[in-house]
Amino acid sequence: MKKTMIRGALILSVVLLSWSGWSVWDTALRAPSFNRLPLPPALIAADSSLGQQLFVSSQYTADYDPLMAHFVAQARPAFCGVASSVVLLNALKTTENPVTQSTFFDVAARQVRGEFAVTFGGMSLVQLRDLLKTHGVDATLTYASDTTLDAFRKQAEENLKTPGDFILVNYQRGALGQKESGHISPLAAYNAASDRFLILDVAAYKYPPVWVSAQALWAAMNTIDKSAGHTRGFVVIKQLPASRLPVPAT
Repeated sequence: MKKTMIRGALILSVVLLSWSGWSVWDTALRAPSFNRLPLPPALIAADSSLGQQLFVSSQYTADYDPLMAHFVAQARPAFCGVASSVVLLNALKTTENPVTQSTFFDVAARQVRGEFAVTFGGMSLVQLRDLLKTHGVDATLTYASDTTLDAFRKQAEENLKTPGDFILVNYQRGALGQKESGHISPLAAYNAASDRFLILDVAAYKYPPVWVSAQALWAAMNTIDKSAGHTRGFVVIKQLPASRLPVPAT
C-alpha cells in the first residue's frame, strides 16, 4: 500500500510538472490574444480626439508614414524587440524581400541571440543593437544614464523631423502607469507644444499607440533593467554609409 501511494504521488508530480512546463511553453510561443488594457490618465491614445489633434499640429512626423506602412504587432509576448526591429528594417528597405518575425533570426542574428532565447528571456538593449547590426544597418545605443532629458529630446526631435533614420526606445511600462514590464517600441512623432512623443506600441493587442510626455518617457527609460545590470535607453537606426556596406562575394 505504501509503495503504491509513493508511486502514485510520483506520477502525479510528473504530470503536474509536465503540465506546468507545457503551459509556460504554450504561453511563450502562441500569438497574444487581443485584450486592450485601460490607459492611465497621463497617456493619450493616438486615435482619440486629442491624440489626433496632437498629430495634426506636430511638425515632427517624418517617420510616421514609413513606420505605419510596415507596422506589425509582436507575434509572441517577448517579441517586442523583434517586431520593432522588423518594422524599422522594412521601413529602411534594407532588402528586396521584407523581413518577418520568422525570418529575422537568420544565421548571423542567431550568433547574437537565438529565437528561443528571446522567446523565453527577451533581449537586452545591447542585444537589440547587435541584432540590428547583423541585418546591415547602423545602430547606435545610448543608455539613459549616459544622457539627459534635454539631450534626448533634442536628438529625438532631429530624428523625427528627418527621413531615413528611426529611433527605438526601451522603457519600463510601470513607470508610465501601465502594466509593469520592460518594453521596446519605435517613436513615430513628437509634438513640441505639448512636449509629447508618440510611441508606436508593437504590443497592439494590449495598448494602442500613445502620446507620452518627454519627461515621463525619459524617466521610464532611466530605469534599471535587472537582467542586463544597466539602465534602459534608446537605439538610433539608419542605413550604413556606402563605404561600410558589405562587399558582395564574387
